[in-house]
Amino acid sequence: MIIEEQDKELFQERYSLAFERLKEIPSEDAVKEPFRSFFVKEAEFLCMLLNRREELYDAEGRRRQKDVSFEELQAFNKKMYADILPEAYPESYGDPDYAEKMLGREYGRLFGWLYAELRGAIPFAYENRPWDLTVLAELFLEIYGAFSGEEPAAPAQLKNIIYAYNYDYCADFTRDRIAEQIDPSYDFAKKIIMESDLNDLRYLFEYGLYISDNEIRTASFLNTLQQDEIEAMASTYTEGYRMGFEKAGIDLSKKKTVNIRYFAGFERMIRAAVLQFEKMGLDSVIYRVQSRSTDSWSPRKNGYDGGDPNPQFFFDHCTDHGIYLDEKMLSAKLAAMTQAFESMKELANTHAGPAVIETFGAALFNPKSKDSVKKLTPEQQELMVRYNSEAGQITKRYIIGEERSFTIIAYPVPDIGENFEEIFKETVRINTLDYRTYENIQQKLIDALDEGDFAVVKGTNGNETDLKICLQKTEDPSRQTKFENCVADVNIPVGEVFTSPLLEGTTGLLHVKQVYLEGLNYIDLKIRLKDGMIEDYTCSNFDTEEKNRKYIEEHILFNHPTLPIGEFAIGTNTTAYEVGRRFRIMDKMPILIYEKTGPHFAFGDTCFSWQEELHTYNPDGKEMIAKDNACSILRKTDPSKAYFGCHTDITIPYDELGYIRAVKKDGTEISLIENGLFTLEGCEELNEALYRALGSN
Repeated sequence: MIIEEQDKELFQERYSLAFERLKEIPSEDAVKEPFRSFFVKEAEFLCMLLNRREELYDAEGRRRQKDVSFEELQAFNKKMYADILPEAYPESYGDPDYAEKMLGREYGRLFGWLYAELRGAIPFAYENRPWDLTVLAELFLEIYGAFSGEEPAAPAQLKNIIYAYNYDYCADFTRDRIAEQIDPSYDFAKKIIMESDLNDLRYLFEYGLYISDNEIRTASFLNTLQQDEIEAMASTYTEGYRMGFEKAGIDLSKKKTVNIRYFAGFERMIRAAVLQFEKMGLDSVIYRVQSRSTDSWSPRKNGYDGGDPNPQFFFDHCTDHGIYLDEKMLSAKLAAMTQAFESMKELANTHAGPAVIETFGAALFNPKSKDSVKKLTPEQQELMVRYNSEAGQITKRYIIGEERSFTIIAYPVPDIGENFEEIFKETVRINTLDYRTYENIQQKLIDALDEGDFAVVKGTNGNETDLKICLQKTEDPSRQTKFENCVADVNIPVGEVFTSPLLEGTTGLLHVKQVYLEGLNYIDLKIRLKDGMIEDYTCSNFDTEEKNRKYIEEHILFNHPTLPIGEFAIGTNTTAYEVGRRFRIMDKMPILIYEKTGPHFAFGDTCFSWQEELHTYNPDGKEMIAKDNACSILRKTDPSKAYFGCHTDITIPYDELGYIRAVKKDGTEISLIENGLFTLEGCEELNEALYRALGSN
């Protein structure tokens, strides 16, 4: 938060008093066990962060220049995150099981929330945000005071303190978060990217992010590439973004900013991208992933990031807002969003949307379900459904949905294995495949699918999928088409045709033996559809059906009682499939690439949410008309029922695919794929990579 000049003296007094008081806690015995250990440890943690800020910045807020070795910076970075690293986590208050063991269930969940909120303060020290550090330190001291004396505060009292903190500061926190997303003057990360000596890897520790071996090795590898290679990687990314606007018929010249999202280690490429975007007239906005509870009402991270010190920690705390979420809090958050956007209307209106770099190859994560974790109640789940809908509408009203676009591209990280450099170069190749070849082949598939009233998809090799997908009707087949011919623009790499199916009549079972979605593993995932809506679901991750269903409910349905099928697509990037099989990394590929390696089905919004009115055309000149379904069309009367704020792709790989056939009105079948191979005339070239893949285990 920006502190007004007239308030600085008063604020500095608050900051100093909080700091001094924190220093005293470790030597006091005012709080009795079992709580004292928590307060001592966390007071020391907060003091470490406050000391770090004063080491980094002088009294005027200027960055101090210190010659500290790489090894010293790395050691301190690990020290900040030590308690949540996997080896220490079982005895950390961040682990809900440990917090419950030490403090009991009620206290454990409340102190667990406080622990996670304190860990989110690390960026505040590095970004020189003393106001944020102060209000959090004051919260900690208020709770400490409530536990001083003979009797500790009751859980209800502690919960009230937490509630008041989140409610009282909701407007401030929300305004700051929105400003970070659209205002280029929030340039902390951009300065690191553009002003650092990127050959000196000490720059990685300037973010305050957790820096693992992955980020260090990625930056080191990119430093071995020639500048023209870096420029080409960046150009694939930025040109894809520009082409997305061109293809949608959106005037990019009206926009002033683009949001870049990436992972530490990719700074050489990002620097080149920033300069390329500048030539398009776009200033880059770069903000970090959410770190505060009020910014984290979603199980998905959003922003630039570093390494993940422990995915289980994030998983354990992704529903922490259940501690304080109620109707009053939700209304305050939505009102704060509207007020913040209104005060920054021009910045929002001229924001063009995100350009995202994803990574893949990190160690696979199989989450542990814990009874000690605070879960949302059914009433809170309903509130979250409402929040996601209304927050989405507010955002799209100011960052105008019909005037924005995006692009996404992915690269591997060193954890992918000993062939990292080779896999990286193969990924660059996949990202730059000749779109003209795919455009022509995909048109053959579209022409066949356009003849069908519906498509049937059947699994094989243990895959139990059996689906009937009803297709939209075209009024004039000579000018209209049901499927989009997707080449490498917003969605890199090339390789799919997709549609928004009719919900009525779309029925059956989708099954995948194993898939990773948003970093989470699903085993034997089964989703049953009736008239295009999810009717039932299960998986085999946990030891009870209740836990399996809850897992899907939270991370695929996002607490909705049901979702529609928003997309049916056929992936055509057999080259990506062959590379995945050859290096045995299919299970590590991101959905961005993995979805191109077979048919995929998305649940939630269609691919055209908030942009249904835009006219889009395939390269053959036909207009793509399958943009709405029975849910999304409600946008014209009740947007709260039209959009769900999610779109989760689930892919059946070629080797689990029995067949895909288009079925015409008279019952005649057109075979597209049989036993994992393309059978439609004109698509034979795609099988060359599949033959190679089937020959590699």
